Amino acid sequence: MSAEGELDDRDRRLAALLDELTEAVRAGETPQLDEVARMHPDLADELRALWSTVLVAGAVAQVTGDHVEPADAGPTTPLPSDLPDYELREELGRGGMGIVYRARQRSLQRDVAVKLILRGTLASADDLARFQAEAEAAGRLQHPHIVPIYEVANHRGQCYFSMQLVEGATLAGKLAHGPLPAAEAARLIATVARAIHYAHTQGVVHRDLKPANILIDAAGEPHVTDFGLAKQLDAGLSLTRSGAVLGTPTYMAPELAAGDRGSIGPACDVYSLGTILYTLLTGRPPFQGPSPVDTVMMVLQQDPLPPRLLNRKLDRDLEMIVLKCLQKPPELRYASAAALADDLTAYLHDEPISARSGQFSQIVARVFRETHHATVLENWGLLWMWHAAVILVMCLVTNWLHAKRGQWPECAQPWPYLLLWGGGLALWAPIFWMLRHRIGPVTAVERQIAHVWGGSVAAVILLFVVESLLGLPVLTLSPVLGLIGGAVFVAKAGILSGVFYIQAAAMFATALAMAELQRRGLDWGISLYGLVSAAAFFLPGWKYYRQSRAGGS
Repeated sequence: MSAEGELDDRDRRLAALLDELTEAVRAGETPQLDEVARMHPDLADELRALWSTVLVAGAVAQVTGDHVEPADAGPTTPLPSDLPDYELREELGRGGMGIVYRARQRSLQRDVAVKLILRGTLASADDLARFQAEAEAAGRLQHPHIVPIYEVANHRGQCYFSMQLVEGATLAGKLAHGPLPAAEAARLIATVARAIHYAHTQGVVHRDLKPANILIDAAGEPHVTDFGLAKQLDAGLSLTRSGAVLGTPTYMAPELAAGDRGSIGPACDVYSLGTILYTLLTGRPPFQGPSPVDTVMMVLQQDPLPPRLLNRKLDRDLEMIVLKCLQKPPELRYASAAALADDLTAYLHDEPISARSGQFSQIVARVFRETHHATVLENWGLLWMWHAAVILVMCLVTNWLHAKRGQWPECAQPWPYLLLWGGGLALWAPIFWMLRHRIGPVTAVERQIAHVWGGSVAAVILLFVVESLLGLPVLTLSPVLGLIGGAVFVAKAGILSGVFYIQAAAMFATALAMAELQRRGLDWGISLYGLVSAAAFFLPGWKYYRQSRAGGS
């Protein structure tokens, strides 16, 4: 079987095993991941990695859907009739964890909202802990735009809490009628952002901001609710297992989608506020795939369409505010939800916004920083070191052959070099790709980089053909190798890490040096190219190889 056929068979086996595990979950059974991994040791690592992503998206889809179901969306739970002090009158809505009722509080003769845990007395310990965490997180917050908690209680094993009843609709309900006017959207998010900033100052990160969790009262004012996934920054314990991801994929920050608990902080909520603003302005969220898994992967790997492509009337300043919120690296977003609110207020008052400003040092830092795709380089570290060795050997052999052209007339012809470079790279490329594929699934970004690299290989080989067609002595056009290499690293700098601009500059400088050596009659330009090119691959390869080893230990 060919290498390509083996890889296709491997993918089919992985897909079949994932389907088997997924069907077990849907049937209410416990998936036997360890047993399946033992039965397929060659797929164990990839299977565990992919299953983590499937679990993330599956849990997200089941635990926190993109909207709270209205009371008439399906069968309702019979109204409990024996909650002390509360007369439950109608179901207002339900989510993955709880049911919200309109109720009458007898002692104070007021209408309130009462939230009961969805599974009632059958709730698991995790469900109870998360429900309690929501009550505690919201209960410590006193802000006019955060729904306050009145009472937390447990009656005969049924956990519940009462809170302010906000008469009106959710922001998701308003979106059902289409995008909002820009000024109204900016005002709403500015108000919500200030409320979220207050929560951050109290040590609470919401982590599940979305239109369904923002209530709009009769006066048009927003109120944040549903702190079921809130993280208390001063708490020593977390309700999520290591690597688990909770939230709604469409509005989830990349660090949440990646399950990186160490990166969870206020920047997650800033990102979510940006996704909500994007949705209010365009009528659609920035990322929405056909399945939760697809959406998670889009959040991790893709950049959103600029809002002005979807709404031509949108002001450029407002677009810049949205895109700053949606930066993949947290440090490139607004430093706080308050800073976002300030920029939205400036926009509403037709004043300059901070998203347009930037100090020179910040600009330089952004140019040379890693993109969110740079993590794929950990898969390439060892391969790049081998690639550096291959390039250096090929260049040294080429220079040696060229130096022998006086003794061996064949070395003055293009075919030995075509055989060396064409045959060598044609042999190395599939080996390189096969070794990479064995490390794990190849991402879309890696395929893009592979296409850039493949184009450069074709250009290098065709240089010898062009020399022959023009009747030029062999290696006359060798300085162009440096230009090709520089162009490849410019592409890598834009996609992966701005540090590669340094390699690109080194390759362009090498092209000039090779031309000068050739002008002076010195034949060692190709060796110089080999040394610089090998270093350009080896140094980042060594860095990311060590990084991957450290992450796996």
